[in-house]
Amino acid sequence: MQPLWLLIGNSRWHWARGAPGQLSCWSEGPASAERLAQLGVDRQLRGWAAVGPVPLQPWLRADLRLTLDQVPLTQLPPWLGIDRALVGWRAWRLSQAPVLVADAGTALSFTRVDADGAFAGGRIQAGRALQLRALASGTAQLPLLEPLLPSPGEPLAAWPRPTDAAIEQGVRQGLVASVSFAWQEVRASQPECRLWITGGDGAWLAEALRQSASPNLALDALALLS
Repeated sequence: MQPLWLLIGNSRWHWARGAPGQLSCWSEGPASAERLAQLGVDRQLRGWAAVGPVPLQPWLRADLRLTLDQVPLTQLPPWLGIDRALVGWRAWRLSQAPVLVADAGTALSFTRVDADGAFAGGRIQAGRALQLRALASGTAQLPLLEPLLPSPGEPLAAWPRPTDAAIEQGVRQGLVASVSFAWQEVRASQPECRLWITGGDGAWLAEALRQSASPNLALDALALLS
């Protein structure tokens, strides 16, 4: 079997199988013992990293864990999430230029890396699923929506009448506006900077902005650096 790589996220586990540059990637919930046996993690796991809760499992060997000090960016603060460091490094290496990475997962995080490969700051806000849960828990009448995307060919109305569609559209357009504003702001002072969009919600976000999504930036980096 081919090598296996794992990035433990806040709500999902992100897996990759194969050689660096030729990865097959997928995401799922925390794996059961049966699922782990099916994947062959005890024999095939070659590297892992975590931003979410780490289970006490013998197959998560400490010597296979990628840590922040192994990501070759400079000026990385010790509190930075490993996922942000990974996507920033990979985007910078591919661009050979300054980058702004928008990672749309549980949180929507922005990570900047300058032309010399130094961490240049960022921003963090609640992502789509987290906003949907917050609206339901913080109000008396708004429903809890499953964070599922509409079927292909079924775009949301710009100004929906049903409450559930209005919530979905409001959250989505807020995230689109946030990325658009951040990108315009960065380009005003650094026109050569490149925008990268990744994460579980990256595909629709990139489409709305007429950009390309790069869903496997973090796993590509993990496989290359492990």
